[in-house]
Amino acid sequence: MSRYSLTGNLRHAAFQHGADLFGVADASCFLSPDYQGNRPQEIMPGGTSVVVLGVSVPRGAFSTLPKGRGEYTNTLMAGTATLRVIAFFLARQIEREGYLATIVPTEGSEYGYWYADRATLKADLSLKYAAYHAGLGSFGRNHLLVHPDYGARVRMTGILTDAPLEAGDPGPAPFLHPACESCGKCADICPAKALSRDGTLDRERCADYMFRELGGLRCGMCIRVCPL
Repeated sequence: MSRYSLTGNLRHAAFQHGADLFGVADASCFLSPDYQGNRPQEIMPGGTSVVVLGVSVPRGAFSTLPKGRGEYTNTLMAGTATLRVIAFFLARQIEREGYLATIVPTEGSEYGYWYADRATLKADLSLKYAAYHAGLGSFGRNHLLVHPDYGARVRMTGILTDAPLEAGDPGPAPFLHPACESCGKCADICPAKALSRDGTLDRERCADYMFRELGGLRCGMCIRVCPL
């Protein structure tokens, strides 16, 4: 099967099983000196592609914040469960074609105690960076992917594979969303003061707020106020 037909089959299956976003990033994008995170090549040396899958998170989950953090967190977990099922189905489909595939932890898990590097609080690879290179959107000032249709209200996971898939392209899309240049609402609302208007993120403050102050519930305020 050609890279084009395999990619098309995976895209069709992803949407058929409930995904709202599908894209492929060439794993070589992570070798850029501008990228400061962990690289997928350290996990799968022969990996050539990162499949990015996403679901949109219902607006109602954000409308009740901050009071409804339990509901918001539960909605995110439902998105995570959905993505795991879709990713598992696609990973098996990839392996039936004779390639290797493994599922990347859900975006948003990098501050957890299972997936992140304890010292840096960074995940094994940045799904947001992969999503940008797959042509799915730009980065927001809140350090989240901003999708053209769903804004920052998306939940993502990925599949790392050695299958030669057809990679997307960010094209003319800027790395930082243009609307973020003069906004800063996410930095102003952040209860942990982890976001700054200059674009820096204090991961320790964000993680400490979620796991100590909120007892593991997710915050979501930077997404709630985002106008995109």
